[in-house]
Amino acid sequence: MNLFGETALFDGGIERYTDFQLPDAELRLWQHLFDKTTADHYYKVLLIESPWQQRMRKMYDKVIADPRLTAYYGGKNGHHWTPTLLEIKQAIEALTKIRFDRVLLNLYRNGRDSVAWHSDTLPADGKHQYIASVTFGDTRIFKVRHKSRNDIRGLDIPLTHGSLLLMGDTMQDHYEHHVPKTARAVGPRINLTFRISESIKPFYFMPVTHAS
Repeated sequence: MNLFGETALFDGGIERYTDFQLPDAELRLWQHLFDKTTADHYYKVLLIESPWQQRMRKMYDKVIADPRLTAYYGGKNGHHWTPTLLEIKQAIEALTKIRFDRVLLNLYRNGRDSVAWHSDTLPADGKHQYIASVTFGDTRIFKVRHKSRNDIRGLDIPLTHGSLLLMGDTMQDHYEHHVPKTARAVGPRINLTFRISESIKPFYFMPVTHAS
């Protein structure tokens, strides 16, 4: 089956777009939002400039290190936005017409780094919002499954260099996702998840302008 239904010429290759048309949620993928030259540049800058940290968390009676590195920008407690992150944010907002005010970066250093099945936690105002997930670096599989309906087939989505995956506001209510470990020889991957802190501010959805 050809997973990606719409194609166009892209940087000597194919630009691919998919609307997965999930029950109960919106999930859309632009496989090559950023061309290779631009994606290469952002990957190199983010890898060097980001203040990567390895968070510790308690699981049962043990304290363990997350199997990936993270950096957090925006909101009340994050680092100040860098020019590079603002450029990426502007490109995402121009496409989605949604404004984001914070971003979480994850660095998967190799195939041993992963993230377990989960749904992203609620923001302070208690309502899930859109999340825009951008990938730079080696391809990893993003698994998706419905929380309660076994009749809905799970997805294995390859998130490629320069791609954007947009999760709708009900995605976290009904689905969970997972980046598994892999025995394949893979290089580092940087994932950026652009988020919204509060839904009470009406300016998060940008007006659509039409050229005259």
